[in-house]
Amino acid sequence: MELKSINMKISFTTLSCPDWSWDKIVSEAVRLGYDGIEIRGIDGEMYIPKATPFIHENIYATIRSLKEKGIKITNLGSGVEFHDMNKFDMYLSEGKEYIDLASKLGVPYVRVFGNKILNPAKREETIELISSGLKQLSDYCMNKNVMCLLETHGDFANVENLMPVLDKVNSPYLGVLWDVEHTFKVYGEDIMEFVDSMVKYIRHVHIKDTKKGVDCFKLCKIGEGDIPIPRIIDVLNNNGYDGYLSLEWEKKYNPHLEEPEMIIPAYIDYIKKYLGK
Repeated sequence: MELKSINMKISFTTLSCPDWSWDKIVSEAVRLGYDGIEIRGIDGEMYIPKATPFIHENIYATIRSLKEKGIKITNLGSGVEFHDMNKFDMYLSEGKEYIDLASKLGVPYVRVFGNKILNPAKREETIELISSGLKQLSDYCMNKNVMCLLETHGDFANVENLMPVLDKVNSPYLGVLWDVEHTFKVYGEDIMEFVDSMVKYIRHVHIKDTKKGVDCFKLCKIGEGDIPIPRIIDVLNNNGYDGYLSLEWEKKYNPHLEEPEMIIPAYIDYIKKYLGK
């Protein structure tokens, strides 16, 4: 595959290294040549506004240190989801707190979920509820230099459910975080149906690999599975994407996976081959 003028950048999410300290996360990112770090938990704290580097007394030192080291925070990964009316207000408050923190840090994106349609008979009602929550967060983003990114996850890994939400919210402050594994489970290698509809919304990309079994998918080292990662990079490049390709090695939730000391260096070596770096 021959690619030209590729401006994509490389990052990894802290889900990939749940036992690393913040200092180690940053120092390894610098040592290995990463451009950015995606934040989803630090030192066991999954609620990022409460994580030690970002509390009031530490946040400005954190900002200075990252700037000196040339490392960007790509986005903040919230747990916000709006499919459950009983938790709607709680997640609305969480989303606003994440947006405020992102604004202070100069971080452009906050990840959110649509997540589930618990009752297919109430699909339209669920989409309306999710859209309402995302509309309120998108409006809250105004004048903060922050966007919300709806991840392709759960029941919202397909165009059929994503597009109605994007259409209803209809905001420049809502984009898409493309998790390639989840769409691969839906579309297989025929990714163009997804890309053609979603590419104008994609602002961040999660990269991981998986092997398809008889009745399951199994996460594996990048390049050893079935996801056509080089083709995905090619398609993104041809459509002008210049954001991050972020490793999401879900070690936090799957302790049996290989250690980050091996996976995080292997990932950047693999991706650099296709970015010409």
